[in-house]
Amino acid sequence: MNAAAQPARLLGIPLGDFGFFSALLLALASGLLAFFASCFLAILALLFWNIIGHNHVNYADSYLYVAFPFGAAVLAFGVVFFTSVWLRRRFSGIH
Repeated sequence: MNAAAQPARLLGIPLGDFGFFSALLLALASGLLAFFASCFLAILALLFWNIIGHNHVNYADSYLYVAFPFGAAVLAFGVVFFTSVWLRRRFSGIH
């Protein structure tokens, strides 16, 4: 198998065998995972910021200014990436 015919890989997992609906589900799962992980880290950062600096920053800001933009960016990148992998497989005639 030459380099052009090998499926795309992400962390060693072949991504070329997924259909369109699976690609969209993977993009959605990636976006949700990024949203919740960044929200958790942002809340912890605000917790330490409030405790150490004696500040009163609202914890809802972690959703609005950190988690939502990061999750939306990962979702958009995931839709583009996984759809392009699906389209490349579809038009290359591998399967």
